[in-house]
Amino acid sequence: MKKIWRYLGLFCLVLLLTLSPIFIIAAQNNPTKQGQETPLETLGEVFPVMLDNQELFTIRQGIGSFSAQERAKSITARIEKIADDDALSPEDLTIKIDPEDKNPSIILGDTVIATITSKDAKLHAVSQEVLAERALAKIKAAIVRYRQERQPDNLFKDAVLTVSATLATVLIFWVIIFISSRVFPQSQRLITSLVPGVVFQNFEIISSQTIGIFSLRVLQFIRTLIILTILYFYLTFVLRLFPWTRKFGDGFLQYFFSALEVISQEIAKYLPNIFIILIIVFITHYLLRAINPFFTALERENLVIHGFYPDWAKPTYNLLSLLIIALAIVIAFPYLPGFNSPAFQGVSVFLGVLFSLGSTSAIANVVGGIILIYTRSFQLGDKISIGDVIGDVIEKGLLVTRIRTPANRIITIPNSSLLNTNVINFSVSQREFKQPLILQTTVTLGYDLPWRKVHATLKEAALATKFIVSEPAPFVLQTSLDDFYVSYQLNAVTVEQEVAFPPPASKPDLRLSPYPAPE
Repeated sequence: MKKIWRYLGLFCLVLLLTLSPIFIIAAQNNPTKQGQETPLETLGEVFPVMLDNQELFTIRQGIGSFSAQERAKSITARIEKIADDDALSPEDLTIKIDPEDKNPSIILGDTVIATITSKDAKLHAVSQEVLAERALAKIKAAIVRYRQERQPDNLFKDAVLTVSATLATVLIFWVIIFISSRVFPQSQRLITSLVPGVVFQNFEIISSQTIGIFSLRVLQFIRTLIILTILYFYLTFVLRLFPWTRKFGDGFLQYFFSALEVISQEIAKYLPNIFIILIIVFITHYLLRAINPFFTALERENLVIHGFYPDWAKPTYNLLSLLIIALAIVIAFPYLPGFNSPAFQGVSVFLGVLFSLGSTSAIANVVGGIILIYTRSFQLGDKISIGDVIGDVIEKGLLVTRIRTPANRIITIPNSSLLNTNVINFSVSQREFKQPLILQTTVTLGYDLPWRKVHATLKEAALATKFIVSEPAPFVLQTSLDDFYVSYQLNAVTVEQEVAFPPPASKPDLRLSPYPAPE
């Protein structure tokens, strides 16, 4: 049932979107054909006299101060008043000729319903009496039909037919959904197993699973069309049963085909623009494919350009692709439907202002990310120190940089803030300059300890530490001579970066300290 209501809601939405342009077009249509010259006496705007949404006859000329539209409305109101009053019989309607102007009038008692003038007769190319007789016959028949359709017996029959049609429609929907929910998955599996994927030179362009999913979507689309078609005939039938909704049922098919005509005309109008947009998309796509191997070769160092580093290749390709796509959008924008409409331009201005006001910091971060890429401050996997943060670079984006600390904490730093901060890179020296990393630690000892013994002890502690190399040998610097103690800086060389950042789960090696580790 949920799917049935979903399809019903989808149909109502499509109906609303379909009918809305019809009324706009109908309001803009001019019934006068261009190039056809007709005298003003015979050409006038037609105003129908209606009863129960059915046209009885038309009025094109006014009488005295009454315009044709006012005259048609007045006649319609009088006929509706008679039709609603069961005490008044349509057989009492008669034709009376005015002794002064000789115009026949349709009357009921002392009430004049409509007057037929000589101009009316001239426009219809018949005599006034004949035109009056025709109008009287149509009014009588319309009143009789109006009252019969509103009889309780007829309304009850219409209600029974509505309930029956509704139950039948719901049952048909249930059967369709029940059968399709079991047949469609089996059809998908069968198509997936029988239809092979599309492969070109060991590269799978379209897999068999994708073909199976596409076939399932096609079947679901056909099912939706069938359900919407049944729903259309159901609504048309039900709306035509009752006199109050008959006009919607009668115009349903006309609205549908009018909407299709409007859509087809708009599509035909924009076909040249669509082809231009497709050409722009085609050129953009193959231009991106053409430059991709060039940057791939730079990244793999198969192609070397002096001063262009391999790690610049991928971000440069991404930036260049972004510029090409942006240029293609700018070129294709004027060919979009409704580009010159005030609504489209207003939305564009609004989005531009919104982007300008809300993206200041984002743009600063993007600029910072680009600068960090081309200054090569660090790369993914490098061990760096930024302020109080020390860790491995795990993400280097245009907006932010993410660092994982030795305690496995992920710290996100905006790129704009990195431009004003010193970045210490512990990995670049070994990777690019083949120079080992020197670890430093400072201890303070009193003047009572011989400095030669302190130097020897610190060097022995360094050599006993894991990952510390003997060549170049560790060395000690006395960095300050204070009042009560001396600051000794131990410098030891390592070729393993992990010694600077031991994993959180491991115990630190304390042998680098001149003091014994605690028990």
